[in-house]
Amino acid sequence: MKLYLVRHTRVDVPSGICYGQTDVPLADSFETEMGSIRSRLSGIQFGHIFCSPLSRCVKLGISLEYPLLLDDRLKELNFGEWEGQTWDKIFESERGGKWFTDYLNEACPNGESYRDILQRVESFIADLPKTDANILVITHAGVIRAFRILLKNWPVKRAFDKPVAYGQVTIIEKRP
Repeated sequence: MKLYLVRHTRVDVPSGICYGQTDVPLADSFETEMGSIRSRLSGIQFGHIFCSPLSRCVKLGISLEYPLLLDDRLKELNFGEWEGQTWDKIFESERGGKWFTDYLNEACPNGESYRDILQRVESFIADLPKTDANILVITHAGVIRAFRILLKNWPVKRAFDKPVAYGQVTIIEKRP
């Protein structure tokens, strides 16, 4: 099967703000970006379409006119108390400095570590239907990185060094 992983479109949040699992509005460029995604997915048949329940993903799925199966495991990293703060402020804090040094194992205050998101995505992958059909997943950059780590055996550093653009379609072949 092929997994088509789509990151939601651009959000209407000032640059440098941590928003993770916070429901944020989409940018005015939504229609244009959605049209581009629709074009890239045109002609591809999907056996299943999974989606993060956060509104930025759901709106994309609905606009693409897909029947969505919402799954909490596809949410972005939960940054806990840091959501809505600037990355600069987080980085300058003692706890933030600790997290930036070891985000894989260090949890955000009242949030998650990146290992937590890896476990969520690993659980999601284990529950995927056994099929040869293509599967579409509408989700977030952190989740797409987790798929790359888990299914392509990418080191964590490589996954974070390679950007995941808004509206990007990433294709991963999953063998049974």
